[in-house]
Amino acid sequence: MIELLQNYFPQLDHAKVEKLAKLKDAYTHWNNQINVVSRKDIEEFDIHHVLHSLSIVKHITFLPGTNIMDLGCGGGFPGVPLAICFPETEFLLVDSIGKKIKVVNEICQEIGISNVKTIHGRAEEVNQRFDFVVSRAVAPLESLLQWTYRKYKPKSNHELPNGLICLKGGDLHEEIANAHSYLKQQKMQPDIRLHSISSWFQEPFFETKKLVYVKL
Repeated sequence: MIELLQNYFPQLDHAKVEKLAKLKDAYTHWNNQINVVSRKDIEEFDIHHVLHSLSIVKHITFLPGTNIMDLGCGGGFPGVPLAICFPETEFLLVDSIGKKIKVVNEICQEIGISNVKTIHGRAEEVNQRFDFVVSRAVAPLESLLQWTYRKYKPKSNHELPNGLICLKGGDLHEEIANAHSYLKQQKMQPDIRLHSISSWFQEPFFETKKLVYVKL
């Protein structure tokens, strides 16, 4: 894993790489007690979870003081790996399943991740505004927009305007069309951009994976 990270992310310092490399053992331990990651994904953990989450790092460098919500974080992806890479960025990880939030809290304590807070609940219940919302394979794009479109700060501090960044796979044509329609209903100019993760990572797992950004 360390060699993989050094190859794709030479900008990461040794301490961050070491923390990312520790995630597999930590999740394997907790997964034996509370099943939050499938057995197949544990076997391919470094690629299916850590590297997949870090595709967002290829798209944007979060500035210190940035506030990010990970919507439907599950066991902590992409939020936990991103929090390691950006220790001066504040992450709020939200999930409606309590056992998954428990694992996130335990992992962060074990690895020494201090910039993550968690909420056991739904995104609609969060009364806070963010620079970005991140999400991975949680729900259709239109639903993600419905849950979050009022939760973004009006002022952007990054070159990339504030918005939604989600990781998805498969055919997204219908999702994109529905999202366009929803944004127009809200009197917003649709700005949805797709990036092929396979352009950043050569592993076969990423052949159909996409990063989707929506300006909000």
